Amino acid sequence: MIESLTDEERELAAMVREFADTVVAPQSYEADRTHTLSMDVVGQMGELGLFGLPFPEEYGGQGGDYMALGIAIEALGRVDQSIAITLEAGVSLGAMPIFRFGTEEQKRELLPELLAGRALAGFGLTEPEAGSDAGATRTTARLDGDAWVIDGSKQFITNSGTPITRFVTVTAVTGVHEGRKEISTIIVPNGTPGFTVEPPYDKVGWNASDTHPLTFDGARVPAANLLGERGSGFRNFLSILDEGRIAIAALSTGAAEGCLEAAVEYAKSRTIFGSALSTRQNAQFTLARMRARVHTARLAWHHAARLRDTGAPFAEAAAIAKLVAGEAAMDNARDATQIFGGNGFMNEFPVARHYRDSKILEIGEGTTEVQLLVIARALGLAG
Repeated sequence: MIESLTDEERELAAMVREFADTVVAPQSYEADRTHTLSMDVVGQMGELGLFGLPFPEEYGGQGGDYMALGIAIEALGRVDQSIAITLEAGVSLGAMPIFRFGTEEQKRELLPELLAGRALAGFGLTEPEAGSDAGATRTTARLDGDAWVIDGSKQFITNSGTPITRFVTVTAVTGVHEGRKEISTIIVPNGTPGFTVEPPYDKVGWNASDTHPLTFDGARVPAANLLGERGSGFRNFLSILDEGRIAIAALSTGAAEGCLEAAVEYAKSRTIFGSALSTRQNAQFTLARMRARVHTARLAWHHAARLRDTGAPFAEAAAIAKLVAGEAAMDNARDATQIFGGNGFMNEFPVARHYRDSKILEIGEGTTEVQLLVIARALGLAG
């Protein structure tokens, strides 16, 4: 809840909310219709320092934390999930692996442009046969002299084909030990021969978000492009996903709130049988439930973010936050569309875009079922 924020956090929330309402929202419909990510909006987000929020100043960051990042993502998610996920993926999946696991040389070379929003990076984990089961990775990387040679494919990779995308970090099998795959992570610059960014997907939602499949056919990169220790890729990326779930929960909360705000305004202005729709008890109850979902989702992600930022264990709290907030976004999108009636089926209205966009919030960065599995294991349930 907003009452739990510091004065500085409230100022950040107000600043990003104003930016969302005055800059992001006006272009959202056309961006969605044309499947176009506005580089101008991305550039302005960079100028506001949003991509650098949770990073130290020595690398060009703002010296904030994950709570600050979540506040910004929630404010953007209210009006445009595609823009919100561009920020979320740019930070959590693009820059954060470099900051967490990179060498000092890698950090100083790559982070300044990423944190300024002048460059983006992708996170190549998912494959046709390896989504939540990341251990089923088939992409391979073998050492050939002083270079890694990478073969395989990735799918659903956000920010991988924009005009400012600089590289993708990919998981690949680099060996087998005692019958188990050794999975490492490797930085692959865009433009590397043998690395192809395939045409973008025709998606149900998040139409203005940049998303591509990737192909690697003998792509060679320097051995020094290994990110983190060899064989630590799977473990490292699981920790990245734990953090990312907090950010997705914040985005989901913003989406749920955007649906609530639009539905309340519409219900007050829509006249039915001689009185405002908002005077009907069934509409009031629907809107009240929507408000409760926003409140609960925000409490959940705030709690997970505070745990993460204080160094406490947060994996279970992050899973709970993503579960609760993702379902809140989908449920609120459905209810808001019902409040709008036929207009809710028209893409010019934000609730229609939220209805299409919100389903992925129950899938990306760990499905609802994966969150339930994480929570069950925290309860000590084996299986």
